[in-house]
Amino acid sequence: MTGNRKTVSLILGSGGARGFAHVGVIECLQDNNFDIRTIAGSSMGALVGGIYAAGELPTFKQWILALTRTDVIRFLDFSFSADGLFKGERIISVLKELVGEHEIEDLPVNFTAVASDIERQKEVWLSDGPLFDAIRASIAVPTIFTPHEYRGMRLLDGGLLNPVPVMPTLRDHNDLTIAVNLNAINHHSQARNAEAPENDELRGTRNVYHQRILDFIENMQRGVKKGANGRLGMLELVSSSFETMQNALSEIKMAASPADLLIEIPRSASRAFEFHRGASLIELGYEKTAAALEKWQVE
Repeated sequence: MTGNRKTVSLILGSGGARGFAHVGVIECLQDNNFDIRTIAGSSMGALVGGIYAAGELPTFKQWILALTRTDVIRFLDFSFSADGLFKGERIISVLKELVGEHEIEDLPVNFTAVASDIERQKEVWLSDGPLFDAIRASIAVPTIFTPHEYRGMRLLDGGLLNPVPVMPTLRDHNDLTIAVNLNAINHHSQARNAEAPENDELRGTRNVYHQRILDFIENMQRGVKKGANGRLGMLELVSSSFETMQNALSEIKMAASPADLLIEIPRSASRAFEFHRGASLIELGYEKTAAALEKWQVE
């Protein structure tokens, strides 16, 4: 683009590992001379958006590109609790060390992380206080991560109530509102999901303990194979149900507050836990954003 830079309110949706596509989205917007002044995000959208707002996206990207499946299991801290499989403290500690600790109100970009207060049955907008408290609350996927105790509330994943949170950005009067939906229905076949490169690791080099954990994660990713009757397995049913709910909620929320430009990442792009596939997801985010911008500029 040429001329004056257009200011942007950017909404980054929830969607597990597909959230790495947000990095490509942001890079494409920057390359096209957009000025991102406001970010609201749910779940992985809050994580990527918060790190961008802190000015550490390049550092985070390099970390993503080096991430392997073995790295993923090293960041899992089992909770041994009925509240969730993992505590989530280890990954938050790693991210704090990577990008530093920040207060949201001191960030150069207006930032809001959306979480869900299940006990009060309402969404919560976190736009002040420690950045990683807001992120940890927003990424607390039910049954996967334990709820985050914060400000007298037990908070869970923002995608439960608002997967693509446009509303928190309406107070900022920017030129454009751009939203990213990570759970788009597939209009074309996607070969990416069939490919899950493992970044320089061979199965034969792992010890038995690591291999068992990796097999456990892979079973989570696949949702447990379909039974002989062709029906979905338990985890696959839970994952599909969650995505169906998010799609329905996204349509309702965005109908009430539509974005000027919607970038859609197909849910077939990756499974929810394929965090070792950062390179292909970042590339996909960039490609989808470039295509959406080209179409928008023509219109």
